[in-house]
Amino acid sequence: MRGGRDDRCGDVERRIAADEAGTTDRDSDALRIDAPVPVSALPGFADGEASVQDGSAQLVADALAPATGARVLDACAAPGGKTAHLLERADVDLVALDIDPARIARIRDNLARLRLADRRVRLVEGDAGTPSEWFDGRPFDRILLDVPCTASGVVRRHPDAKWRHRASDVERFAREQGRLLESAWTLLVPGGRLLYATCSVFDAENEARIGDFTRRHPDALRESLTLPEGAAHRGGQLLPSPSAAGHNQDGFYYALLCKR
Repeated sequence: MRGGRDDRCGDVERRIAADEAGTTDRDSDALRIDAPVPVSALPGFADGEASVQDGSAQLVADALAPATGARVLDACAAPGGKTAHLLERADVDLVALDIDPARIARIRDNLARLRLADRRVRLVEGDAGTPSEWFDGRPFDRILLDVPCTASGVVRRHPDAKWRHRASDVERFAREQGRLLESAWTLLVPGGRLLYATCSVFDAENEARIGDFTRRHPDALRESLTLPEGAAHRGGQLLPSPSAAGHNQDGFYYALLCKR
């Protein structure tokens, strides 16, 4: 659980303890709640004091690290958890893009609950792979490209996901991921950074996708990422937490690319 803007973790932590909602472990601007708690029962959630987000997904803000005043694109932004986290971290000029109008409404609702709608954020309906339909010509300093994927990294929480896809779906997602990555790269300023992310553990959607892209784009320099101590990972591939692990995370993949 993330503690909201202005570092409200301390206050939320005290309220959780007072309400006996579960023990907590504090890490940066987040709290890990050990006992399962309904979202509606979390102190401060309805008032916009906190957000619920998997530990792996919370690494976006640290990895992208936009400076104050930076122009940021959150492509495929719904439901808006990462959009909100970026807005909480820095005063940026952010475009939250999604192709689905119903999902855009979810971003709007989340920003309103967190009292972030007054920030410099613009919600745009559009396809990240077809920027000619929505791009205003001003390139971005930072881009988060959290692409559609098989969601194979969340099976520990959604075991039915194993039966939702066929083997051919991996190839279909990989093609779409490649299309989105090619288009997003054209929107980045020289010296800017793009963070490619999936909640998948399949190499075809992750390392193979980035390896293919960097081989064809000599202006793409892959940068190292600092991951939390104790988090199970292989390079940029975070692995789902096993039972009784000292961390609690879904399977997630990150690759940070700098444009030369």
